[in-house]
Amino acid sequence: MHPVSVVWADELAAYDFGPDHPLAPVRVELTISLARAMGVLDLPSVSVIPPVTVDDELLRLVHDSDYIDAVKAARSSNRFGLGTSDVPVFDGMHEASSRVVGATLAAARAVYEGDAIHAVNVAGGLHHAMPSNASGFCVYNDPAIAIAWLLEQGVQRIAYVDIDVHHGDGVQAVFYNDPRVLTISLHQSGRTLFPGTGFPDESGGPKAEGYAVNVALPPGTDDAGWLRAFHAVVPPLLRSFEPEYLVSQHGCDSHRLDPLAQLALTVDGQRAAHAALHELAHETAGGRWIATGGGGYALAEVVPRTWTHLLAIAAGAPIDPATPTPLAWREEATARTGSRAPESMTDGAVASYRPFEEGHDPGNPIDRSVMATMRATFPSHGLVIE
Repeated sequence: MHPVSVVWADELAAYDFGPDHPLAPVRVELTISLARAMGVLDLPSVSVIPPVTVDDELLRLVHDSDYIDAVKAARSSNRFGLGTSDVPVFDGMHEASSRVVGATLAAARAVYEGDAIHAVNVAGGLHHAMPSNASGFCVYNDPAIAIAWLLEQGVQRIAYVDIDVHHGDGVQAVFYNDPRVLTISLHQSGRTLFPGTGFPDESGGPKAEGYAVNVALPPGTDDAGWLRAFHAVVPPLLRSFEPEYLVSQHGCDSHRLDPLAQLALTVDGQRAAHAALHELAHETAGGRWIATGGGGYALAEVVPRTWTHLLAIAAGAPIDPATPTPLAWREEATARTGSRAPESMTDGAVASYRPFEEGHDPGNPIDRSVMATMRATFPSHGLVIE
């Protein structure tokens, strides 16, 4: 097994907007609890490491100084997107947000310095934060800061793949005109979901045309449609780009039970996506893979299982989906969320799909979305559109 770093400290749960906010830290705590209960964190390949300390200089790799000062002040500000229903201010906001960044930076450093081949921060993936404002539950953009840090070390090609149900708009914005970073986001169309962006014609700035890739999927897209779109777009682009590092965001709010969106994936489909990204990291990036969490609001029913699958896949010890969840964990999850916890690691789905190269249907909205993305981006990478 390859060495894998999992970044965790109980203090990461301090990123907490309050008891009525959808982004409840219990979802991450229950993930770590389930991973421990299933033995993932005790595998010989796994090291659990703490976040690194983050100073303003590191934050300024992405964020403006006046915005950082506003976060430190923890006061409502329309200019900076603070004090909204999405991003209410709270005591210790700067410290808690910096700690999430420090966890993703710890993951990036572990891979960059050779201590691990893969590293995972399930508490990260705050992909909506912009250089000068908070947005969509996100204060500091940890994936963008980790990518910027890798670029500072001299890395020349980084691929970022975002499978959250919401468009990875913040990361895209930071690197929109930088051909060293290929951003790929598969998400529910902005016509029907926040943040209202992520259309195929958002394909990169003048110096990086074709390096921002967006697959905007219709509501109701299920495992078969989502996986078909993923495999049509992501593998050929990664193979062409040949990244030195793969950074991924694994928001699991694409699940059919998620209360904030309208895609219809299962845990089994999401597990298949994690496995595909793992394989692509080895095939295209020498195995150098930094994975983060993201959205996900079915706190007991979905998030812990999906991200425990991610951790196990990264550790080289994937969990059989039919495996029961431990009784003690189910009792903990129910007690903490009031929801009945699932009894196994599967939703009972097959998670199969028909490959796009076998033929597409111009009348199918998913296929139309895929074709629009291909036309907007594939030529920049020398890829032929079938």
